[in-house]
Amino acid sequence: MPAERLSMRKVREVLRLKHALGLSYRKISEATGVGKTQASEYVRRAAVAGVTWPVPDEVDDVELERRLFPVASDGTDVRPAIDWPANQTELKRRGVTLALLWQEYLSEHPAGYSYTRFCELHRAWKKTVSATMRQTHLAGEKLFVDWAGDTIGVIDPTTGVEHRARIFVAALGASNYTYAEARWTETLPDWIDAHVNAFAAIGGVPLALVPDNLKAGITKPSRYEAGINRTYQDLADHYGCVVLPTRIIKPRDKAKVEVAVQIVERFVLAKLRNATFFSLAELNAAIRDCVAAINTKIMRRVGQSRTELLETLDRPALKELPNEPYEYAEWKRARVAPDYHIEIADHFYSVPSRLIRDVVEARITSATVEIFHKGHRVASHPFSRVRNRHTTMTEHMPSAHRRFAEWTPAKMMDEAAKIGPATVALFEAIMRAKPHPEQGFRSCLGIISLVKSHGPSRVEAACRRGNAVGSTTYGSVASILKHGLDRAFADDAAPDVLPLRHSNIRGSGYYH
Repeated sequence: MPAERLSMRKVREVLRLKHALGLSYRKISEATGVGKTQASEYVRRAAVAGVTWPVPDEVDDVELERRLFPVASDGTDVRPAIDWPANQTELKRRGVTLALLWQEYLSEHPAGYSYTRFCELHRAWKKTVSATMRQTHLAGEKLFVDWAGDTIGVIDPTTGVEHRARIFVAALGASNYTYAEARWTETLPDWIDAHVNAFAAIGGVPLALVPDNLKAGITKPSRYEAGINRTYQDLADHYGCVVLPTRIIKPRDKAKVEVAVQIVERFVLAKLRNATFFSLAELNAAIRDCVAAINTKIMRRVGQSRTELLETLDRPALKELPNEPYEYAEWKRARVAPDYHIEIADHFYSVPSRLIRDVVEARITSATVEIFHKGHRVASHPFSRVRNRHTTMTEHMPSAHRRFAEWTPAKMMDEAAKIGPATVALFEAIMRAKPHPEQGFRSCLGIISLVKSHGPSRVEAACRRGNAVGSTTYGSVASILKHGLDRAFADDAAPDVLPLRHSNIRGSGYYH
């Protein structure tokens, strides 16, 4: 059964990690949850299709999929035999991969096996178990991150209630340089902000972030295909690094940060156990002093401090920080409602009406809401905290709705005044009967349209009769005109009729 086709957003991430960061297919698989074979196949298809990185802006998701998956041509494949013992000998050479061997095989046998089948046959032939790998940490390669198990108390000075603060810990793989700070929770906003502060503290960006399968960062814990939270992935994209979650229940995969957590618990939390703190800022100042002492202490087996190793080993290999730190943003998938709006935090934001019933993705920050459809930004709104209200852009409306949206209560009353005072009174009654005046616009517009066929004087007389008998709807006014019942209320027949006056009628001045 063929593998399910990846989303084009996932394909773009695979291409970025391969061409921009130069990661191996194993690390790409760990970072994205895409199989190594599948990842290499997409990279190969991109190369054949002439798709470069970065992917040109004019190549949207639909065009990218068309280029990667053209209509297959007819023909029969020839399946020549493969010399697996010779290939296994070649695999022991430095830098030789299955992908390279497959490319050499295909150059000799153009009608040979596909890369997917080539790998399947190799696995079937090999039938061996890989030995446990001893980790080697290169300079600037990995930053291991985790939460400490212990907490520390902070007293609220106004109530005297103690709140427990969580401790974020990060450690560089090569230099063991350690960073720690206190946060109120282990939720996604605190997790992301702690990373931003850690990058600033070490003065650069590593190639990879190595967390465990915590709920804040990993949406789908899995030994083989962990799903990265979209906000966490945004952080990695902003800083130009990759997230490589550890395997489930495999503490050896992040032994560096496990040791760093132990050090922080022994030399920071234990040292501060008898201290009293009245704010998170006060606690973090004490933590910084303790961590600075840890990083400047000479390590016996190495003969250097963590700070010295950071400056001589890790920092030269770290990538530069971006000009602006990452701004926290959350992502939400939503289906566009028939009124061409989506709901974000109990507020409704418009999108182009052509996307009704389509699924879109919203990127939400403290200031903006950006809405994307198949990788294209289709709308951007200021973030609003007002609940159960709508933020609507005129250009998103269908043409009929745009014309309707140009009307306001004040403009409606001005049009009524052109017909007569009875019409003004009738319009007031119509809009008063609705929870919102705008809900009565359709009836008012219908009455205004009657002027074209009956003239303003007859419509005014019909409105005068409607007010008198309490029939304040478009249908009533149209019926009065149809049956000629307005004649008894014409100006010459009832010159002294005045607009209705009632405590529940606001008056035309209310709408200005």
